[in-house]
Amino acid sequence: MTTPFPFTAVVGQDDLRLALLLNAVSPSVGGVLVRGEKGTAKSTAVRALTSLLPEVAVVPGCRFSCDPVSPDPGCPDGPHEGGGGGTSRPARMVELPVGASEDRLVGALDIERALAEGVKAFEPGLLAAAHRGILYVDEVNLLHDHLVDLLLDAAAMGASYVEREGVSVRHAARFLLVGTMNPEEGELRPQLLDRFGLTVEVAASREPDQRVEVVRRRLAYDDDPAGFAARWADEEAAVRQRVVAARELLPSVRLGDAALRQIAATCAAFEVDGMRADIVMARTATALAAWAGRTDVLAEDVRQAALLALPHRRRRNPFDAPGLDEDKLDQTLEEFAGDDDPDPDGDGGGPGGGGGQPEPDEGPADAGAGAAPPEAGEGEPAPGGAGEQSPVRAAEPFRTKVLSVPGIGEGAAGRRSRARTEHGRTTGARRPEGALTKLHLAATVRAAAPHQRARGRSGRGLVVRRDDLRQATREGREGNLVLFVVDASGSMAARQRMSAVKGAVLSLLLDAYQRRDKVGLVTFRGSAAEVALPPTSSVDAAAARLESLPTGGRTPLAAGLLKAHDVLRVERLRDPARRALVVVVTDGRATGGPEPVALAARAARLFAAEGIASVVVDCESGPVRLGLAGQLAGELGGTAVTLDELRADSIAGLVKDVQRRAA
Repeated sequence: MTTPFPFTAVVGQDDLRLALLLNAVSPSVGGVLVRGEKGTAKSTAVRALTSLLPEVAVVPGCRFSCDPVSPDPGCPDGPHEGGGGGTSRPARMVELPVGASEDRLVGALDIERALAEGVKAFEPGLLAAAHRGILYVDEVNLLHDHLVDLLLDAAAMGASYVEREGVSVRHAARFLLVGTMNPEEGELRPQLLDRFGLTVEVAASREPDQRVEVVRRRLAYDDDPAGFAARWADEEAAVRQRVVAARELLPSVRLGDAALRQIAATCAAFEVDGMRADIVMARTATALAAWAGRTDVLAEDVRQAALLALPHRRRRNPFDAPGLDEDKLDQTLEEFAGDDDPDPDGDGGGPGGGGGQPEPDEGPADAGAGAAPPEAGEGEPAPGGAGEQSPVRAAEPFRTKVLSVPGIGEGAAGRRSRARTEHGRTTGARRPEGALTKLHLAATVRAAAPHQRARGRSGRGLVVRRDDLRQATREGREGNLVLFVVDASGSMAARQRMSAVKGAVLSLLLDAYQRRDKVGLVTFRGSAAEVALPPTSSVDAAAARLESLPTGGRTPLAAGLLKAHDVLRVERLRDPARRALVVVVTDGRATGGPEPVALAARAARLFAAEGIASVVVDCESGPVRLGLAGQLAGELGGTAVTLDELRADSIAGLVKDVQRRAA
C-alpha cells in the first residue's frame, strides 16, 4: 500500500492495515471504522486501499456501474442485456463530505421536468458513484443525522431510493463503508457504529526513531511523489497479488462447527447485542484464513476477528471505553476449543465464560464513609487548599425529563428543541431560494393553476414554470448547546450529596448525547470559576471532567454565572444558529466577597435580558429548605427542578406537578 508513512510508526496501524486488507479480500466483512487522534495517517491509509482492489467490470455508459454479467434490472440507465461484455475500470473510492446535502448523497430528481413533461430526469449522487467500490467518510462522527439515516438505509438494503412527491427512482448501492474519526470530537450513533464491520484504534508512536522515519518519508514524498511511489511499487504489487490470491481462495475456506461455537460463545460472553457481530466475526475469520493461505479457520483467526469486530459493539453508553478484556477472550476461546463434535457439557461457560473476574467497583455503597457534614468546607480555602474534598464517584445515571429551549430555532439538526429544518413535518410553503429540495405539491399546483389559459394549455398536463415551484417549509428538531454550570463548593461537598449531583449531571450528559447536542462545563468554587470543558460534541470528555471534579471552599455563584455568560458570548460568534440551554446545578447559596447574593442576582439577570433559556437543578437537601435555587431560577427567567423531579419516571415529580397545578 503506497503511503508516505511507515505503518510501524503509529500504534495500531498494523491492525488498520490488516482490517483494510481483509475488506479487500472479502467486502462482505462490512467496512472499517478508524478511531484515533489527529495526525495518525488514518486518511492516508484508507486512500491507499483503492490501489489494491481489483478492477471492476461495468456496463459501458452506465452511470450506476452495473455488472455486465448480472446487471441491475431496475437500473435507471437500463434495461441492460445480461451476460454481455463490459469494460473494466479501477475500483473507486468516493469521499462523502461531512457537510454534504441530501441531494449530493442520494442524487437529485428534476421536479420541474417530472411535473411538466413526465420525465424522470435523475442526476446520480455519491451513493451511485460508490456502488461496487468504497464510500469513505472522514470525520464520520460529525455527519448530520439525516445523512446517517440515508447511509443506514442504503447499507441495509443495498439500494438507494430517491422519492419526490410520488416520483421515485431506485438504483443499486452496495459499497464498502470506511470511516475515520477523532473520539475527542464526539461519538457515533449506535446504529451507525454497528454498521461498521471492524474497528481499529490508532495513536502516534512515542518512539523517537519511528517518528524520525515518519518525517523522513513524508519529506521524501513531498520532494518527489512519483519517485517515492516507484520505490514502493514492487511491494505494492506483491500485496495486490496476495489480495487477488486470497479472493480466489476464499470460497474454499472451511468454517467448522468448533470455530462457529467459539464465535458464538465469544459474542455471548461479551454480551454483544444482536447477531450482526457473530456474522461479521465469521466472515472476518474466514477472510483471515484466506489471507494466510489456509483453507481452515483456526482459533487464532477467531481471536483476531474478535479483537477487530467486537470492541465497538460492546459499549453500553458513550461513556464506556471501547476495547476487549483479552484475558476473558482467551479464557472463552480455550473453554470452547475442541473438535467439530458438540460438547454436551459446554453450557457452563456460555455467556458467563468470563466468570471469576471481580468487578472493579461495586458502586457508591460506602459513599458515606468518611463523608463531611453537609456544610463542611464553607469558608475554607480556594481550590488546592486544605478545604478541598477528594472527588467522589457519580451515582448511577437515570432517564431524565426532556429539557428544551422555547420557541423555534434554525440550528443544526438534532433531537431536542423545535426548529425549522429540512426534515420533519410540513408546516407551510415558500418560494425556493436556490435549488428546490422539498417540493410542496399542493402549493405549486395552486400557484400554476391561474395561468393555464394564458400559457396555452390544451391537454391534460399542467403547464408548470419555475416561478410556480414552492419549497415546503418543515419543522423538526435541533441540537442545542447545553452548558452545565456546576456548583463545586463546600456546601455541595457531602459525599452522598455530590454523588447524586454527579449522577444527575451524568444523566443529562447521556441525554445530550442522544439528542445530538454540544455540551460545555463550567465549575465554580473557592474564589473563582473555570471552564472545565469548552463547548464540544464529545460528551464522554465532559463525563471524564465531571468524574474528577473535586469540591470545597466558598460558593462564588456570581463568578460561575459570569463565566458561563462569557462562554456563550464566544460560542455565539462561532455558531450563531445554535441556541443555548444553561443548566445550573446548585443549592442556590452564594458566599464569598461583598454582597455575594446581590452580585449573583445581577449576573443572573444578564441571561434573562438576552432570553437565554435556563434550568436550575435544585440540589438543596434536608428537612429545612431555603428555596434559594428557586429564587435564582426566577432571576434567570428559567425554571427550577429538584433532583427527584429531574427523573422522567419520578413519582414524586408527578405528585408535585399535580399539586402545583391544583394550587
